[in-house]
Amino acid sequence: MRKLIAGLKVSLDSKVEGPEGFADWVSAWSEDYGLTPQIDAVVIGGGMYPGYEQYWTAIENQPDQPHPLTGVNPTPAELEWSRFAAETPHYVMSSTVTTSEWKQTRFIGGTDDIANLKRQPGKDIYLMGGARLTASLLDAGLLDELRLIIYPLIAGEAKALFATIEHRHSLDLQRVKQLPDGLVSLVYTIK
Repeated sequence: MRKLIAGLKVSLDSKVEGPEGFADWVSAWSEDYGLTPQIDAVVIGGGMYPGYEQYWTAIENQPDQPHPLTGVNPTPAELEWSRFAAETPHYVMSSTVTTSEWKQTRFIGGTDDIANLKRQPGKDIYLMGGARLTASLLDAGLLDELRLIIYPLIAGEAKALFATIEHRHSLDLQRVKQLPDGLVSLVYTIK
């Protein structure tokens, strides 16, 4: 069975976005978890998807220009992810978002769809977020692995990754890696 692997960039106090609705401490939104070689599908929540599609479409369409949202040129890793994302099926779990500009986008409605996706042949699946979707799939027993990049800051009043978790979950630490600028990469399997 395919694994569902969540990869998220969080503050030390497990916040995924600040009061303005985004994680202003993250300098690039590339896939920095080492997942790309082992995945062939992406799951993303409907609240996050419209901004995600807009962000990566801008990089795909103008790879050598400053990004309209950030004002800076895309990093090499962002360019790599934009090419990968344009060719990779994205499954948007939403009851409200139903349209997309990307031809590779499909819409799904619930945890049964995720369970069915895991049973299909293929590589592993990257659960990109958001926080509510990650928590609900963890509670549903569908999340197999959690990869976090921890930023050395306490965000305070902000959206917490695990704010909506309903059940206790034990994790098994698989890997710890210190990254530049005080970041730490953690990989856990879900028991």
